[in-house]
Amino acid sequence: MTQKRDTQIRELPDGESHLAHEAMRALRPAQQDEQEFVNYVDGVLRPTGYRLIGAFAPEREQAAAGFRISDSMALGHHLYLEDLSTVPDRRREGHARALLEWLVQEARRQDCGQLHLDSVVGPERFDAHRFYHGNGFAIYAHHFARIL
Repeated sequence: MTQKRDTQIRELPDGESHLAHEAMRALRPAQQDEQEFVNYVDGVLRPTGYRLIGAFAPEREQAAAGFRISDSMALGHHLYLEDLSTVPDRRREGHARALLEWLVQEARRQDCGQLHLDSVVGPERFDAHRFYHGNGFAIYAHHFARIL
């Protein structure tokens, strides 16, 4: 466990995924229903290596992150950050930064050489991009997709 001011960072095991729902639905609006979110995380994502952490202040969840440790030819052994979101009324209080610090330490504990994430482009994401740049991330590639 990591402490940041009065915020506690901890990993959420299977059975506690619901504690990340409020923050995650701010980033993933399709995940409005808590039980559907829990079923998807615990039944689909966790079996493939997805892990959750949360930032908690005394009164409630502040932020959450979903990630996995992976290997690939292009990236080697790395931590991939899939989701990072803060409850809207608790943004700019350092919760996402505390989660990111925890993730960097976890990547080091797991002997990862890199930490990666993708972030959608558009004006509504400029604050997130500034946050990533301000925390040591750089743009190294374009991510291409094809809708099927």
